[in-house]
Amino acid sequence: MLVTLEGLDGSGKTTVQEALRDRHPDAVFTREPTRSWYGEAVRRSIAADDADPIAELFLYTADHAAHLASTIRPALAADALVLCDRYTDSRYAYQGASLDGVVKRPMEYVRGVHQPWTRPPDATLYLDVDPRVGVERASATNKFERAGFLAQVGENYEQLIEYEPERFVRIDAERSPEDVIGAAEDALERLLDGEDCSVR
Repeated sequence: MLVTLEGLDGSGKTTVQEALRDRHPDAVFTREPTRSWYGEAVRRSIAADDADPIAELFLYTADHAAHLASTIRPALAADALVLCDRYTDSRYAYQGASLDGVVKRPMEYVRGVHQPWTRPPDATLYLDVDPRVGVERASATNKFERAGFLAQVGENYEQLIEYEPERFVRIDAERSPEDVIGAAEDALERLLDGEDCSVR
């Protein structure tokens, strides 16, 4: 099973993933951007305010393709539980916002680039946080952590949830870290037991 962790910057995904690592030590834990040279190119682009958004999209796409080949598909073929901090939904939501005004229907454009070859998640834990809270927590260290931009990203996430409500589990990430971790642990256990805990 491939379970992804999604949400705005400052929603607490990394903290949740670390807690899940303690609960599921045999699972494969990974993230995007990766720690490969592809991922390093992505991080350099994130740090550059003048990076071209189309070029940036395809840096992310290359990193994702390599990640699928080197980590995701082999782990799933071995019947491992895979938990990924950010995955395709981040690309759709964030690059969809970055490409606003550059291409028509930007989020659909990004989804169209990926859908012929990516491996969709089986379930997604969406850590829901107000953009203003996310900015405050993230301390706005890069161009993607600004309130106006994050508000647009949040709208894109809501559209993705509307497209596939059966895949997403919404978790209120404005609660205490302990409560958020507990909700994520509970949701993952129910998913592994085959229960439906999706957004409806």
